[in-house]
Amino acid sequence: MSILIFADQHQGKVAKSSLEAVSYGAALAAQMGTQAIALVAGTLNGDGGLGAVGASKVMHMSDVNTSDSQQLTRAILSAVEASSAQVVVFSHDITGKMVAPRVAARLDAGLIPGATDLPNAAFVVKKNVFSGKAIADIQLLTEKKVITVSPNSFGIKMTEGTAPVESFSADTGKAGIVVKEFKSEAKDGEIPLPEADLVVSAGRGMKGPEHWGPIEELAKILGAATACSRPVSDIGWRPHHEHVGQTGITIRPNLYIAVGISGAIQHLAGVNGSKTIVVINKDPEAPFFKAADYGIVGDAFEVLPKIIEAAKVHMAAK
Repeated sequence: MSILIFADQHQGKVAKSSLEAVSYGAALAAQMGTQAIALVAGTLNGDGGLGAVGASKVMHMSDVNTSDSQQLTRAILSAVEASSAQVVVFSHDITGKMVAPRVAARLDAGLIPGATDLPNAAFVVKKNVFSGKAIADIQLLTEKKVITVSPNSFGIKMTEGTAPVESFSADTGKAGIVVKEFKSEAKDGEIPLPEADLVVSAGRGMKGPEHWGPIEELAKILGAATACSRPVSDIGWRPHHEHVGQTGITIRPNLYIAVGISGAIQHLAGVNGSKTIVVINKDPEAPFFKAADYGIVGDAFEVLPKIIEAAKVHMAAK
């Protein structure tokens, strides 16, 4: 018996959300008196840092098309069988949302998407529901169980360990998807939104793409990712991969700074898991202030320069 955790990677580097999922799986394995085994498909540098977050072993598949959810599902099912896994853990990211339900269906397993805490002795797991407005306790009674872990909800527990890497291959059948070309919209050094601890976001209150300089400057000073509201991405001011909200990316950073965003319910659904929300808006009746931990009523073009100068002083003193 074991806990199997699928760890996503990009260019050989394991994603932060996957490191968190492995930490979750390792804690669950310790709770159940078993071992945590990480499964990686594609390129991997060393053990990818998976041993340092609790994996006792890494199963490495180098010949799986991770863009094909059906082929990846078959590979994971083979790994479940080979490792005698009772629980399969994913990050609640794009891959986890795509593959975990398939794996659960094939295993006839119960599935909890977006878990925020470890199961108790009765295998009751907490998760956010109703766009983060409530918390549900869900019990899994099936023999095999599948869990996806909500990013930035559990944290990464570091150790000094390393994990042995074993090659693993499986008959995954013919790929249904062939990727002929891949073009990344992200710039080198840019922090992926789902992995960002700090996010600076803006909306139509910035009045045009030519005014985004202060947003990018503040993000650079803080080491934060940049984001935007849906209307901003829809009209082409910012790229779509920066859109956060119910129909965009859901994030849970430690700090979310929203500039010139009214805070419609669709936007809040994607960011209300943030630990601290700071809102800057000249409209004192903006709905976002009701969800904010801190709010500044004022013109963004007057407030931002002062925040940028304060951030420079703060970061220089660290």
